[in-house]
Amino acid sequence: MIRGARGTSSGSSKSLKKTSCLALFCLLAAPVWAAEEGDRFISGARQLTFEGRRAGEGYFSPDGTRLVFQSEREPGNPFYQIYELDLTTGDGRRVSPGAGKTTCAFFSLGGDILFSSTHHDPRTEELQKEELEFRASGRERRYAWDYDPEMDLYAADAKGKLRRLTDERGYDAEGSYSPDGRWIVFASNRQAYERELSEDERKQLDVDPAFFAELYIMPADGGAARRLTSADGYDGGPFFTPDGERVVWRRFDGAGLIADIWTMKTDGTDARQLTDFKSMSWAPYPHPSGEYFIFTTNKHGFENFELFIVDAAGSKDPVRVTFIDGFDGLPVFAPNGERIAWTVKRGSGDGGQLWLGRWDHAAALAAIEQAPARAKGKP
Repeated sequence: MIRGARGTSSGSSKSLKKTSCLALFCLLAAPVWAAEEGDRFISGARQLTFEGRRAGEGYFSPDGTRLVFQSEREPGNPFYQIYELDLTTGDGRRVSPGAGKTTCAFFSLGGDILFSSTHHDPRTEELQKEELEFRASGRERRYAWDYDPEMDLYAADAKGKLRRLTDERGYDAEGSYSPDGRWIVFASNRQAYERELSEDERKQLDVDPAFFAELYIMPADGGAARRLTSADGYDGGPFFTPDGERVVWRRFDGAGLIADIWTMKTDGTDARQLTDFKSMSWAPYPHPSGEYFIFTTNKHGFENFELFIVDAAGSKDPVRVTFIDGFDGLPVFAPNGERIAWTVKRGSGDGGQLWLGRWDHAAALAAIEQAPARAKGKP
């Protein structure tokens, strides 16, 4: 989710303008997947990005005119970089420096872009070369995030100037701003690097560094971070609710196999579990109305991720949104609540790409109202 310190060269700016015009043409000409073909509450869905090995995790600007996302498309770098797309003109630009790994971008109220990056790591070029050689060898690996301990949070302004917000050892990422722009909530496993670990904990860190990830909150300009969670297992992917009073996130069990959607107050109290699918439910995002959350789950098949919505109190059974086999995930709503962007593997390209569609809020509310009451298990 991080931006680059080097900015974008004039040569790459020209290239981006050419590709952005092509992207806008492709967006207008892309096939439309009607709701009856498998998307409930979504209509007029179109593929938004086409470039690169894969792209996804897009988030709207506060005025809804721009989208910031991550994509593997930079020459010589096999890892994600952060890009911004103007939804009215089709113009795009790279926000991150172009080197290292980045992830999880998010707009502030004032237009700054928050993201995480490892471009400051002295081993950046070496790691990029190793990954390129691995892919060139023809070998394949299942997708896995490595929770690089060099990941730190950065903020980039409209001119591309970067501010480093964290510098602690450990994975600092998955950050988002509060609605008033004063706070950042994020995931970090820094606690595993701040204390003496037992022998079993050291083994756990080597095998599964995500196990130690907890949620933290800090002022938007950086500074002292306060820890919000302390349960075994990976806590991550947090967002503030529209009123700024709560945080929604996903919590994995200690084995890292089952995840559910939770909410809590911004001081870490009043934690409530909203789902109990006995599967992987993650990537929650609030609707601007504050009445429900949308999230991703593989309840219907280990590799078949679909979108669901659940009421903000978790009092009703979640309602299914997508029904097409494959990957539908990382959903977000536009600030007016009338559009949805999400990551899909159902169009062109080898990997997932961003899609954009219209969202029927009234129909979603009606479906939640008609859903049966949830049988709540133990938190």
